[in-house]
Amino acid sequence: MTSQVSSPAEQADGAVVGEQRKPAGVKDVHRLDRVIIRFAGDSGDGMQLTGDRFTSETASFGNDLSTLPNFPAEIRAPAGTLPGVSSFQLHFADHDILTPGDAPDVLVAMNPAALKANIADVPRGADIIVNTDEFTKRALQKVGYPASPLDDGTLDAYSLHPVPLTTLTVEALKDFGLTRKEAERSKNMFALGLLSWMYHRPTEGTEKFLKSKFAKKPEIAAANIAAFRAGWNFGETTEDFAVSYEIAPATTAFPTGTYRNISGNLALSYGLIAASRQADLPLFLGSYPITPASDILHELSRHKNFGVRTFQAEDEIAGIGAALGAAFGGSLAVTTTSGPGVALKSETIGLAVSMELPLLVLDIQRGGPSTGLPTKTEQADLLQAMFGRNGEAPVPIVAPCTPADCFDAALEAARIALTYRTPVMLLSDGYLANGSEPWRIPDTEELPDLTVQFAQGPNHTLDDGSEVFWPYKRDPHTLARPWAIPGTPGLEHRIGGIEKQDGTGNISYDPANHDFMVRTRQAKIDGIDVPDLDVDDPHGARTLVLGWGSTYGPITAAVRRLRGAGESIAQAHLRHLNPFPRNLGAVLKRYDRVVIPEMNLGQLATLVRAKYLVDAHSYNQVNGMPFKAEQLATALKEAIDG
Repeated sequence: MTSQVSSPAEQADGAVVGEQRKPAGVKDVHRLDRVIIRFAGDSGDGMQLTGDRFTSETASFGNDLSTLPNFPAEIRAPAGTLPGVSSFQLHFADHDILTPGDAPDVLVAMNPAALKANIADVPRGADIIVNTDEFTKRALQKVGYPASPLDDGTLDAYSLHPVPLTTLTVEALKDFGLTRKEAERSKNMFALGLLSWMYHRPTEGTEKFLKSKFAKKPEIAAANIAAFRAGWNFGETTEDFAVSYEIAPATTAFPTGTYRNISGNLALSYGLIAASRQADLPLFLGSYPITPASDILHELSRHKNFGVRTFQAEDEIAGIGAALGAAFGGSLAVTTTSGPGVALKSETIGLAVSMELPLLVLDIQRGGPSTGLPTKTEQADLLQAMFGRNGEAPVPIVAPCTPADCFDAALEAARIALTYRTPVMLLSDGYLANGSEPWRIPDTEELPDLTVQFAQGPNHTLDDGSEVFWPYKRDPHTLARPWAIPGTPGLEHRIGGIEKQDGTGNISYDPANHDFMVRTRQAKIDGIDVPDLDVDDPHGARTLVLGWGSTYGPITAAVRRLRGAGESIAQAHLRHLNPFPRNLGAVLKRYDRVVIPEMNLGQLATLVRAKYLVDAHSYNQVNGMPFKAEQLATALKEAIDG
């Protein structure tokens, strides 16, 4: 047995750490420090389920991981076509990682379309496992292959493993009394079993999951388990796979605690529930289903035991209208959507600004404009969140940076909304929403106290000595108005979108009052207490890379690569986009060059240049996919050298 210790730079790039040899007659086991696997197939091949199960077992084993589900917008695109390809990429390691990986080390292609759609991302020498049963003449012609790539030498640069997955699955299930079509549906479980053998993944969790998923159809559960075991046994016995691989748990990557795998949307859901408990308020979600936000509605609907009430409205406008009504009634009110829905909700967001009520608007961004790319990621709603309402209607903006960070971002958005009596925009995106990573489950003692004091009685004394309730008499520190629960005796007050008189809340058309109220609402947002921006700059760099939202992982991975190569570069990442941290201007002025990578055409860069008069340079991508670390590292190296 040999043992090697890789340098930090090598570990960041995923070098082989060492290798173990087993006794003669037993297959070799090689030890790796990380691997990237991509499952790809037709929309009906179960690739998302396969990837999810492999991820769950990897999480239970203790590896650090990051995932990238990628699926078509069509509910069921034509079988075997390029638009119908669905894939799931998983990067897991024995050390801290930040992205789903730039390129797969292993591609599992269930048909010719999956191979053609993904082969450009696969580096030379990588393993490609193909389901040879699907490489028929008709299937090849459907995606433009004049001849089978399995036979014409085009895959000679790769380690090709042709496996008749369909035939082997049907053979393994011949005693289950299933039709051939029913048996073929389990081929994804055969593939999962094979990959589980190759990378020494636990199996008990998957078998338990299958029994639970098909509890009402035990024969289907048994067939899927049999296919899964057959795939494992195939890997153990076939001559084509002479080596299996071990990736040790990431024991040094995480602080001590209890961890679970979590997606961004699930973390947001749990964060909202935690916020409602910490505030001692019922949680109300008024929402209309829209990709990629719908999972939050689905998840919260399962938690009525925590005082959660979900309302699936007939449209986006009704969803936020109901949520704002719940806020008026004293609930922690939430509405979820994506970019097109934000446009429809904009008038009611403005109404919430005017009424000065706490409301959380969760925008899970996707590619636009209009319907755009429903299942692809983008972070191009920043300017809409900042300015997308009529009149002067300022709204705080919070953006999580990783799937697990969505939990904390939800709590922070709730803190701001409840403390300052304002709607708050939270900008996640499809990459965070569907991606997953390990999350340390916090102790309840670590969560912030979000308790709210409702108005109880009169708060103002008139000149004649009588005591009255003024709904727009403000807290001198936060400028928040009192939150009065309807029906409380003596607290009757006007609501609505017409301008209010300062203090009394009566309708006012007075120009001076309007000027005062507009400036006061802006001052309230400008005065929100947000932490100063932290800067990671261990070497006194001259170049700063500034990011926000889901670019955190790729940026950090790129910075690690550059520093490992001896370059000096600073990094900072924004969670609060309105208001900006108070030290942001001073931070920007310390550097000769500022580079802002964004999955848009430069929206944060536009805001930074306008507010701070800094010559910030944009690096942009709008192809529906997250940045690759190598791509960013190259761009940042050019900025350093420039």
